[in-house]
Amino acid sequence: MNSAAGTPQDVPIRDDMIRLGQLLKLAGLVEDGAMARSLIELGEVTVDGAVETRRGAQIRPGTVVELAGEQIRVVTDAG
Repeated sequence: MNSAAGTPQDVPIRDDMIRLGQLLKLAGLVEDGAMARSLIELGEVTVDGAVETRRGAQIRPGTVVELAGEQIRVVTDAG
């Protein structure tokens, strides 16, 4: 996954929201929930440009999440 050019990678979700920790796993930015929890608690994750420290934060389509320079945008799964 490469968003170095500043263009977020779209990550489709089935429902109208996903929790932040689950999203990081789905997008392949972390290997497991423990890693997600640690990075979130350390303030390494931003949601729409603001640091988010709640693993259970609800993320909705249109939201841009960034971790270690990788940007992902949540979109609705049309399939």
